[in-house]
Amino acid sequence: MLVTTSYSPSPDAEARAKRLAAELGVRYVPRGTSSVRRLGERYRDSHFMLVSERELHYYGDGDAPLFFHPSLSFVRVKRLMNGENDGLIEITGAKPGDRILDCTAGLGADSIVFSYVAGPDGSVTAVESEPALYTIVKEGLASYETHLEPFNEAMRRVRMKLGHHLDVLRMMPDDSFDIVYFDPMFRQPVEQSSGIGPLRQAANHEPLTEEAIREAVRVARRSVVLKEHRDSGEFERLGFQQPSRTRTKIAYGVIHP
Repeated sequence: MLVTTSYSPSPDAEARAKRLAAELGVRYVPRGTSSVRRLGERYRDSHFMLVSERELHYYGDGDAPLFFHPSLSFVRVKRLMNGENDGLIEITGAKPGDRILDCTAGLGADSIVFSYVAGPDGSVTAVESEPALYTIVKEGLASYETHLEPFNEAMRRVRMKLGHHLDVLRMMPDDSFDIVYFDPMFRQPVEQSSGIGPLRQAANHEPLTEEAIREAVRVARRSVVLKEHRDSGEFERLGFQQPSRTRTKIAYGVIHP
């Protein structure tokens, strides 16, 4: 992967690009007048992190770039503020003051919702194994602005951690989190979720292992929760109970340690 900038970058954008390249341990290349495709041909690398004045885009193997956006988490937090229910919060039993470990951060949408509910007295640690995705989300959580200050505060409180969830879980003491959460890339994609396309080019597609679930059960005080395709078979394979059948293609499974 390479890191570059938009055309005619400001000193701040150029400095940010160099910082990110150093953090990722990859090469920074000046943009000059070349297109991203031309730079890829020159340096024989088609994967790019492109830094502009206000945005950060990742170009991988897909047609569309990946960038940070809060997705439905913004709508979900607004609903919670209005006293409405959220399926994930109901299933996990998350509440103010909870310590929550999101083992598969993705774009961070569920972590943001957890962070809003846990509040300033709680904590949310979001683990992401893929460096490009980790960087996109970490930078986005720190800088993205909405008109809803409680939502902004929830984003800022999420602590991103780069690493594989199994390695992270192995290092955690027993009963160190209230909730451990998994939302891996589905074995059976939900085709209607077109917004997930750019994420797939940067995400980890490995299936969860039984060892990871055993470690999660050791670490969690109250619940381990898996989000998956309703008919994937992962709930049965990994020992999760589904509280109820659902009409949607997305379902949750729970283990209570």
